[in-house]
Amino acid sequence: MEPSAPPADSAPLAPAGIALVDAIVSPPSGTVVGPRPLLTFVGHATIFIDMDGTQVLTDPLLHGWVGPLQRRRPRPDPRLVAAIDAVLISHLHLDHLDFRSLELLGREKRILVPEGAERLMEKHGFHNIRALAPGESERVGSLTVIATPAVHSGFRPPIGPRAIPVGFIVEGSRRIYFAGDTGIFRGMEDFAEPHLDVALLPVWGWGPKLSQGHLHPASAAKALQYLRPTAAVPIHWGTLWPVVPALFFPSRFHRPPHEFAEHAATFAPDVRILVTMPGEAVDFP
Repeated sequence: MEPSAPPADSAPLAPAGIALVDAIVSPPSGTVVGPRPLLTFVGHATIFIDMDGTQVLTDPLLHGWVGPLQRRRPRPDPRLVAAIDAVLISHLHLDHLDFRSLELLGREKRILVPEGAERLMEKHGFHNIRALAPGESERVGSLTVIATPAVHSGFRPPIGPRAIPVGFIVEGSRRIYFAGDTGIFRGMEDFAEPHLDVALLPVWGWGPKLSQGHLHPASAAKALQYLRPTAAVPIHWGTLWPVVPALFFPSRFHRPPHEFAEHAATFAPDVRILVTMPGEAVDFP
């Protein structure tokens, strides 16, 4: 979706119904015992994937504000994801391609972007990039990353440019589909073979309504019939919210993932639905 230019990074009082959290999640002290999680839902469309010794981060959003939208979950400490091997950018909207967040990760970081984004990235000082059109792939460490089609606007407001929106399949010992932003389309069934372990599906956005080119709880559940994953994680909810609409539509901040799970029980009862709060590890072995 398409917020406009950012205001100063301040913290007004939280509207009724949606708690404002202006904290930073820092790395734990001491030694971490046990395996690291495969997936962490950082918030909105930001997913930390740690598989087979390689780490990638999708659509990083690490600040408290994006345009008029305020982050209402703890901001992740960039040190939590500083060692990633690559960033995956699905499209150019401001809540998916945030240059301030990329700067926190370092201008030398390897970034996979949709075809058409090259000049914009270089203009902002990012040169370690690889542009992918749908169907093209790139090796990242032990993983293969494949760009997939998406049904969404590729225009970056307010004056462009435009790039082809994509999703990504990340293949290693597991096969994970990250949809980015998209509407439902029959071509999703092409992603189901070989088998998908996890589908990361957007189920809402950052306000009380959705425009075309987005999945909502019911359509995301229907998409499971095409994708046929073992498990699905609802994303793109419960993180960003404009201040004024939050006063009148707080349920749209909290309810979409649960509505998705309810619809999935009808459309795809064999798929395990993993509702995960922003900032938490996904309960998938």
